[in-house]
Amino acid sequence: MQKFMRFLVRKVPRKYLIRFSTLFSKIISVFYYGKKYHCPVCEGNFRKFLPYGNKGSNNRLCPKCLSLERHRLIWLYLKNKTDFFTSPYKVLHIAPEQTFYYRFKKLRNLEYVTADLESPLAKVKMDIRNMPFENDYFDIVLCNHVLEHIDNEKLALKEIYRVLKKGGWAILQVPIDMSREKTFENPDITDPAEREKTFGQYDHVRIHGRDYPDRLSNSGFKVTAEDYIKTLDPDIVKHYRLPPDEIIYIARKESD
Repeated sequence: MQKFMRFLVRKVPRKYLIRFSTLFSKIISVFYYGKKYHCPVCEGNFRKFLPYGNKGSNNRLCPKCLSLERHRLIWLYLKNKTDFFTSPYKVLHIAPEQTFYYRFKKLRNLEYVTADLESPLAKVKMDIRNMPFENDYFDIVLCNHVLEHIDNEKLALKEIYRVLKKGGWAILQVPIDMSREKTFENPDITDPAEREKTFGQYDHVRIHGRDYPDRLSNSGFKVTAEDYIKTLDPDIVKHYRLPPDEIIYIARKESD
C-alpha cells in the first residue's frame, strides 16, 4: 500500500486523484476499521491510517474521509476556537479538499464558494493570481497548501487580501521547513524532476521558511500564530494523528 500511494501522489494529476478518491475510500476503509486511531472530521475509528505523501509516509490519511494531519487539526481549530459552523459567513475555499468540501457545503450558515484552476470540486474555475470576485466580498478565505505551487506568491496574496472583507480572516497554511530562516525559491528551476529534487515535490516552486508569517504581513495581513496543537492533550494528538508542531497562521484584514 505504501508504494501504491506513493505512486499515486507522484504520478497522477490531482484532478484525477480527486475523481478516483471517493470510490477508493469506500472500498479501502472497511479494511482499516479498528479502535487505535480516531478521525475527528468523519468520526471514524481505525486500526491505522493510510500512508500518504511524496515518500509514502505511514499512518497519515484517513481511509474514510481522506483527511490528513493538517486537515484534522484545522477542523478542530474551526470547531473549538471559532464560530465557523454557526455564524453566517461568506467563505471562499481555494483548492477545496474533499474532506472539507462535502461537509462545508452542507452548512446552512455559509455562503460557500469553491474555486480552483482544475479541481472538479471547484464551482468557479479561476487563477488565484486573478480572481473574478469583487473587492471586500468574503468573510473567510481558506487556502491550504496552495501557495507553494504558485510562481507569483505576492500576487496571489494580494488577490486574497483584495477579496477579503475588512475584519475578515484567512487560513493560509503551507509546508514550512522550520530549519530555514528564509524561504528559498529559484524561478529558473522549471524541470519537474529538478523541482522534486530541490523543493521536495515536482509541482512545488519554493520551500517556505520561518519567515512565512512575515511574507503574509508584507501583503497587508495582521498575522496571528495559533499554536493550537500545544493546548491539546498529548494523548489526543496521538489518537487523532495530529501534526505535533504545526502552527496555524490566521491572516486578518484589519478594519479601518
